[in-house]
Amino acid sequence: STMNANSSVRSVRILKADAPLNVGGLTPFSTTDYPGMLAAVVFCQGCPWRCDYCHNPHLLPRKHPGGVEWSQVRDLLLRRQGLLDAVVFSGGEPTLQKELLGAIQEVKELGYKVGLHTCGAYPDRLARVLPYLDWVGMDIKAQWKDYGGLTATPGSGERARDSARLLLQSGVAHEFRTTVHPALISCESLCTLAEDLVKIGVKRYVLQQFRNEGCANPALADAAETNYLKPDLCNAIGSRFESFTVRLA
Repeated sequence: STMNANSSVRSVRILKADAPLNVGGLTPFSTTDYPGMLAAVVFCQGCPWRCDYCHNPHLLPRKHPGGVEWSQVRDLLLRRQGLLDAVVFSGGEPTLQKELLGAIQEVKELGYKVGLHTCGAYPDRLARVLPYLDWVGMDIKAQWKDYGGLTATPGSGERARDSARLLLQSGVAHEFRTTVHPALISCESLCTLAEDLVKIGVKRYVLQQFRNEGCANPALADAAETNYLKPDLCNAIGSRFESFTVRLA
């Protein structure tokens, strides 16, 4: 019958998703990773960029011992149906892994909304998963021209810019956010970055205070200023956007 044919196709696809996503960590319950939703957070292993202020450095290598099996993620989501609203794929950089699309499809079939945290390192792969996403949080690190120095990766600014444009064109709910540290981005650069984002059509913007937790660079951790995001600076930037938020550490 048609129903049997469909169910066999579905089971094949779920088995294919079990060519498993490489998961470095799992948070069973979060109120902060998907605005307005109770979410589980799947931390995907691996990132192509090497930002000094990364607070998840253990997720940078593509392989890492002691990770989480995808079957454990699935079991959690089966148990939490009706209790959780969403699943957020974070990282690391989730789009590094080609298995992400199958994992997203499986999560959708379980009835969850799906969020993605991305730095935009792979515009082509982001384009493939965007139709399945309900919300995206995209990290904007600096002005496009300054990305190479921050990420230790030539061409990363162009990739991030292309991903930002794809996200804006997609119609998927989203926010753009920048983590600020006085040693990494000056007030002047931050204001110019805000202008650049307005020019490409960004309407929702978040400034996030740098967190020492997990940062592998002790110089950056020690130099963090808690009063960097002063009201005058925030007002000057926030007035450019329809929606603006400051998240303190």
